[in-house]
Amino acid sequence: MPRLNATTLSTLGPSVSTPRYDRAAVRPGIVHLGVGGFHRSHQALYVERLLEAGQRDWGICGVGVLPGDRRMAQVMAAQDGLYTLVVKHPDGFLDARVVGSVVEYLFAPDDPETVVERMAAEATRIVSLTVTEGGYNTSAATGEFVGDAPDVLADLRPAATLRTSFGLVTEALARRRARGLPPFTVVSCDNIPHNGDLARRSFAAFAALRDPDLGEWVAAEVAFPNSMVDRITPVTTDEDRAELARRFGVEDAWPVVCEPWTQWVLEDAFPAGRPPLEDVGVQLVADVAPYELMKLRLLNAGHQVLAHLGRLAGLEYVHEACQDPLFRVFLRGYLDEEATPTLAPVPGIDLDRYKADLIGRFANPQVRDTLDRVRENASDRVPQFLLPVIRANLARGGEIRRSAAVLAGWARAAEGADDAGLPLALVDPRAEALGAGADRQATEPLAFLADRDVFGDLADDDRFAAAYTGALASLRERGARATVQELVSPRRRG
Repeated sequence: MPRLNATTLSTLGPSVSTPRYDRAAVRPGIVHLGVGGFHRSHQALYVERLLEAGQRDWGICGVGVLPGDRRMAQVMAAQDGLYTLVVKHPDGFLDARVVGSVVEYLFAPDDPETVVERMAAEATRIVSLTVTEGGYNTSAATGEFVGDAPDVLADLRPAATLRTSFGLVTEALARRRARGLPPFTVVSCDNIPHNGDLARRSFAAFAALRDPDLGEWVAAEVAFPNSMVDRITPVTTDEDRAELARRFGVEDAWPVVCEPWTQWVLEDAFPAGRPPLEDVGVQLVADVAPYELMKLRLLNAGHQVLAHLGRLAGLEYVHEACQDPLFRVFLRGYLDEEATPTLAPVPGIDLDRYKADLIGRFANPQVRDTLDRVRENASDRVPQFLLPVIRANLARGGEIRRSAAVLAGWARAAEGADDAGLPLALVDPRAEALGAGADRQATEPLAFLADRDVFGDLADDDRFAAAYTGALASLRERGARATVQELVSPRRRG
């Protein structure tokens, strides 16, 4: 069968939805940095709906910033920016559609100048980002921008060949300012509390290192709306590619698979203009914070609750852990007794219903999201998702036992093996420091928490330290399943 591209699009069968608009008539109004699976299952789909509705000025120019994005650049070039989105329903039904909203793709390492000029162009009114939780270059302990990072220093040199999102975006903003054009709006789509505020601090800090006046202008004049994004999107596998070819007759080198659920809550702050996103399912609100905390502390932290302990117990997939009666009860206990008490009311949301839906989403056997994917880069994720819950409950005298056990599970897994002695990889930007702490914890129970850039002063809290060390000892002596069983038993609840 022919590879998916613009010339073969018309040959696809009726079981696959295809763009019903003239892609040649679409102009890029959005530049997106970090075109991965999540962007293509989420923001690009909302933009696809806009294009279907006749909004031709809001196509996406995707940008690969990192050298590792070269493969995506090659696939997008070969497929004319087209890709297949496959929605996997719990009953096994698959909904496949070809998405055409990414009408241009640029690879910054090969041609940063073209990327900068695309953002500096008058037609560009939004620059959006999915650069991961660690992509904002801030210290987990202080929240401050790390100005002496090697790539940052390289981008600050005169006439530098720009390599970071900070350098590329700041140069584009500086050119617009010099040309008398209004700044574009910068929209973070990463799972970080107050992601717009964080983006403002990071980009303004970089700009100030380049030119203090420019830094002040970025902080004061560029809009950085906060947003909450949600759609479980596992890594695409060869099995996904083969199934797409077999069931739908589509040969796609990099399709995207995801769950049916999707949500985007966005602060309505777009002085440069925006498309009618509210017409395609986006919730435009004045304050994203309640929705954001709900998602980060329930869904994202809930993933961490299952991943570290579930992987120690020998489970491989999120749905396996959530369908396991013991881990399901453990997760629900965390959601009800530790996370929910730290949340304010969320307008229009029934939290009990949201949590029930969340467990159903995790239990979807078709998505096949791996626990290893969820626990990757935990030093970026845990400080954003789980540590705020722990600190809030320590401050209010609330429950912390499950959260402490999750951190102990992360520490135990960092030793490199599950409860059966099978190897576990530590995939993390701080793997060396975390691994060194894990190697010492048999004799120094708090050694893993000594990395203050990740954990701050958490180990200094006596109540937390007692819960953590007790869980770590139980994990070592009895394993994850027995430790979780003890935590959910009625005797301990009392």
